[in-house]
Amino acid sequence: MKAKQLYFVLSTALILLLGGFFGVAYGANKLMGAQADKLAKLRGDSAALDALQTSLVKNKRDITKYSDLNTIAETVVPQDKDQAEAVREIVNLATQSGIAKLSSITFPTSTLGASIVTPTTNQNLTQLTPVKGMPGVYELQITVTLTAADEVPYSQFITFLSKLEQNRRTAQVSTISVVPDPLSPNKVSFTLGINEFIKP
Repeated sequence: MKAKQLYFVLSTALILLLGGFFGVAYGANKLMGAQADKLAKLRGDSAALDALQTSLVKNKRDITKYSDLNTIAETVVPQDKDQAEAVREIVNLATQSGIAKLSSITFPTSTLGASIVTPTTNQNLTQLTPVKGMPGVYELQITVTLTAADEVPYSQFITFLSKLEQNRRTAQVSTISVVPDPLSPNKVSFTLGINEFIKP
């Protein structure tokens, strides 16, 4: 009887020992799996941070490399829609081209002060149209007219066009309407549509 009791005690102890062993092995496996997942996530985060750091270093290098270009762009593209300055430059270019007098220089109608302007409207952007594909850049349309009463030789008109397109405020002539004098075809009157580009 004692041997039978000892057998049951030993059998029970062995079963409990085996159960404990499998329980510990299962728990260790779960713990190692969780640690492996955590390690994989940390490696992924580390790789992402390395890529971000590399990109940051490259971007800093590019900022240094292209800082002169940015300064040039700010110099070339006006930051304001100073209409008086635009008129002055157009008149000076006309004078340099031998055109003594322009009939008119007009701008789009302003909504500044109108009831449709809300407090959130940027007053510096009235009369301006956003340029597609160039965020932050706007265009101001200017119309320059020389009537038949003030007509000029065609060569002076061509010189004026060339000077307009080389000027930083009036870099694009978008429309041209030329009317030759029926009695003197070398003399012309004209209407020009000019786009002034602005980056406020």
